[in-house]
Amino acid sequence: MESGQVPAVGLAGAVLLTEAIRVTGLGDGLSQALAAWRRPSAVHEPGKVLSDLAVCVALGGRCLSDLAVLRCEDEVSGPVASDPTVCRLIKALARDAERRLTTVWGEPPRWNEDGAS
Repeated sequence: MESGQVPAVGLAGAVLLTEAIRVTGLGDGLSQALAAWRRPSAVHEPGKVLSDLAVCVALGGRCLSDLAVLRCEDEVSGPVASDPTVCRLIKALARDAERRLTTVWGEPPRWNEDGAS
């Protein structure tokens, strides 16, 4: 059996995940929770950026540049932020990680000795 070059098959999971994020309101919820970290001139919502990262990881992405897979398929996930934009958001969120996690989760994370929450 030969698979040929059918990129839509490889991205079927991305469609399912993207739709699940939309239907459950996860993307909107993340955007509301992270609104304080959205720059006034920003084009991309922080929640959408993190949702795209999550989809990328679920598809096997291992580094920031793997978002190019989603970026090339606009009809799957819509506009995807550039690598520098994603990097700036991650740096901004990492500056005070505990406060950001508290904003999203509603309480500070409790880490045990092995680093798990």
